[in-house]
Amino acid sequence: MTGTLASYAVIEANSRGRRFAEPAPGTRSEFQRDRDRVIHCTAFRRLEYKTQVFINHEGDLFRTRLTHSIEVAQIGRSLARSLGLNEDLVEAISLSHDLGHTPFGHAGQDALNDCMKPHGGFEHNLQSLRIVDLLEEHYAEFDGLNLTFETREGILKHCSLPNARTLGELGERFLQKQSPSLEAQLCNLADSIAYNNHDVDDGLRAGLLTLDQLEEVEAFARHCSAVRAQYPQLAGRRLIHETIRRMINDQAVDLIEQTRNNIAAAGITTLAEVRAAPALVAFSPRMQAELLQLQHFLRDQLYWHYQVLREMSKARRIIAELFNVFMDDTRLLPPQYQALAREDKARPIADYIAGMTDRYAMKEHRRLFSLVAGS
Repeated sequence: MTGTLASYAVIEANSRGRRFAEPAPGTRSEFQRDRDRVIHCTAFRRLEYKTQVFINHEGDLFRTRLTHSIEVAQIGRSLARSLGLNEDLVEAISLSHDLGHTPFGHAGQDALNDCMKPHGGFEHNLQSLRIVDLLEEHYAEFDGLNLTFETREGILKHCSLPNARTLGELGERFLQKQSPSLEAQLCNLADSIAYNNHDVDDGLRAGLLTLDQLEEVEAFARHCSAVRAQYPQLAGRRLIHETIRRMINDQAVDLIEQTRNNIAAAGITTLAEVRAAPALVAFSPRMQAELLQLQHFLRDQLYWHYQVLREMSKARRIIAELFNVFMDDTRLLPPQYQALAREDKARPIADYIAGMTDRYAMKEHRRLFSLVAGS
């Protein structure tokens, strides 16, 4: 595989390896091993029942954190192949990037961060790293999944400087203002391509967005107009799918072309030069402007829609009340978390809550707060 990769791609020969030495995999690459470990871990399975935008019980066809992660991996692999980057590493990062997300999407994350502010805060990227480094319990010889440095680097998209100082080699790039691998940079933008376009799809499916509204958004209107011109009789879900398919392709092609131009202009030939340069994986200025308009539209019309806000308000209350009741009396925690809470009460409580699925959090909340028998 390495013969087909660009000189600045991550390969096993320039990998910084694993925290705990292991025999090399016999039939897979090191990054395929990372991907496989992520797919088989407990936190990955829980993503099936964690909110993307719409809480899981609201409908079977809306995206969840699991389907979103799979879509990011598909987009990421396609981009990586076109750019000569390591597809296996991109897939491993893509599938693991949301492992640390709380139930109820960003509302749950914000609520848990508010609860944890006196105790070091809560960052979902750091929580994803904490899961793969510590919390998963699969192997006899180490905690976590013992992933490669490069996969862990890609998981940690953002990090505050105080937290970076505690992470050793992994935190150095934040302190030194360096860039991660191109594979990590690519996953970050594959994530945005996936959620921007698929949130449009879910918003339309839910009836919270309309085609008339989206006709005011250039990123959608341009492609929808072209589809209608080519297929005058097309309507309904086919019109929507064809439009969104073209939106995704347009953004992917733009990213590939702009990134190639950036790499050439910077004269990049090695991974070390990638790390020393500013971010190179990017959209063109035209596409950046279109995507900014789309993001503002989604914020105003979907994420801040009163029906979504009502659900998110309930979600924040559930998270806050669970956290507070466990802080008041750690005996209410499951036994394994009770033991951990004797040393550092807040962090194990955050681990427990962050690991919940939407429906488990609602069920746990009913168990603790409902007076109805059997609830």
